[in-house]
Amino acid sequence: MSGRSAFSRTGGFRPENLGQNAVSLIGSIGFSVLVIGVVVFTIIAATYEPEDPLFHPSDKITTFLTSNSNATLKSDDSIVKTGEDFMAANQTAFAGFINIADVETSENDSDGNQLDCDTNIPIDCKDPEVFHLMMKATMEKFKDIHFYKFGKPVIVEGSSSSCDMAWRYRPKDGKAAAFYKDYRRFVIEKSGNCSVSVMGIGEYHSGVNARKRKRPGFRNSSGGKVDDFALPVVGEAVNDSLPVVESENVFKEGHYLVYSGGGDRCKSMNHFLWSFLCALGEAQYLNRTLVMDLTLCLSSVYTLSGQNEEGKDFRFYFDFEHLKEAASVLDQVQFWADWGKWYKKNGLKLHLVEDFRVTPMKLLDLKDTLIMRKFGTVEPDNYWYGVCEGETESVVQRPWNLLWKSKRLMEIVSAVASRLNWDYDAIHIERGDKARNKEVWPNLEKDTSPSSILSTLQDKIEQGRNLYIATNEPEVSFFNPLKDKYKPHFLDEFKDLWDESSEWYSETTKLNGGNPVEFDGYMRASVDTEVFLRGKKQIETFNDLTNDCRDGIGTCNVAAS
Repeated sequence: MSGRSAFSRTGGFRPENLGQNAVSLIGSIGFSVLVIGVVVFTIIAATYEPEDPLFHPSDKITTFLTSNSNATLKSDDSIVKTGEDFMAANQTAFAGFINIADVETSENDSDGNQLDCDTNIPIDCKDPEVFHLMMKATMEKFKDIHFYKFGKPVIVEGSSSSCDMAWRYRPKDGKAAAFYKDYRRFVIEKSGNCSVSVMGIGEYHSGVNARKRKRPGFRNSSGGKVDDFALPVVGEAVNDSLPVVESENVFKEGHYLVYSGGGDRCKSMNHFLWSFLCALGEAQYLNRTLVMDLTLCLSSVYTLSGQNEEGKDFRFYFDFEHLKEAASVLDQVQFWADWGKWYKKNGLKLHLVEDFRVTPMKLLDLKDTLIMRKFGTVEPDNYWYGVCEGETESVVQRPWNLLWKSKRLMEIVSAVASRLNWDYDAIHIERGDKARNKEVWPNLEKDTSPSSILSTLQDKIEQGRNLYIATNEPEVSFFNPLKDKYKPHFLDEFKDLWDESSEWYSETTKLNGGNPVEFDGYMRASVDTEVFLRGKKQIETFNDLTNDCRDGIGTCNVAAS
């Protein structure tokens, strides 16, 4: 009767048998629990299909992709993080900033040419005394930033008293691992006693002559050349032209990987990155050039029309210049044109892979010129990111460091922060549908009213401060009561940075074949978020303004875990 339970055995509860039967009982229960657990786990593993790529087992990556901030015009955390967000803000490169004492010492030690005292002779922008004067005046004016490099002053044609100068800097309280570049026009006055003084410093990016060259010869205060840092530099001229294969011989010696089809198009930007970086990671693992489609379909989540929009350019949203310099990539239009010309002549071979379960490890030894992964039409089995799941996950790494945010968008962020002198606090106020849904967010509308906001801020932000407000409230006049104690600013206050007269508009129109580019919902949300994140103090909706849970009643602990 070995199959009967311990409870049904004769005399099972007799004192002399109690210890023996207890051990047997515990063993039987333990084994039953183990069997049930294995069965349940097997069923879940066999049937579970994640709705979103962020439910990937790589919990560190998933956490990385999920923004800690709601500070966007969207309420769905739609703004992705990219490679520069991985970088620590305490980089050793940030420690080597220039102090004003260094400039003064260099000025006193300088044995340059004597400045000509004749007030009728134009200012010599290359004179060391003028250079040190401009550096000192800059550091005295902008007290909330650290300076790392100064470019040599440049003459302004047609002016006898102006010089342009560029510098590389970073806000003192900066949290982002990046440098910024500014260039401004200086008005310099020379008196009869040979003294010179800076009479004025122009607005942000007014010294256009100092930006002419792609990478000017930056020097520190003592004249020594400073090496470039392997960090984003916002403000440099952007060169995101498409790479070209030099010759037929180079093309035929190359090895390439291309992903074709699939269900990733028009999905969220999170989904796009999760899949795109899988493809890029496989290309690097296989030591192949990734042939990429630079045209994107922007999900309706981000568009002003509420519809999916084709024809967007990868370069509108991401730093293609950094990508092409750090990885081997080609635009598919150019690649297929070259392939059509040369593959027959040179006997180039294509290896087709139509099952995403064929791992990169099985393709490692292939010698064919081109590997094409062709994805089907059935979702979610046709998502690119499936290639990097399972056993591949520990072998192929997504190269986050290769993908940075668009420098053109970050230039707008930098311009907004500069207009606020990098000295502002920021608050995110989410209202909209959530504020109207009192069953799920019972207190949000009241807690984000102007009176409640003022009550919350009185102990957090000093009166009179510049306050950048990132919000999905369509009527910003709703926040007018905040003007009694603060200087509120909103994104649309700076719309000249992307309107028809802006550099962003000019450059993106050129990039888009002469067709104007809409400053779409994703761009707005991205800029809004990044400006918020550069505030000295940051006040969140669900962390600071209200006790409501971000995802509704009863979800606070879930979100925290």
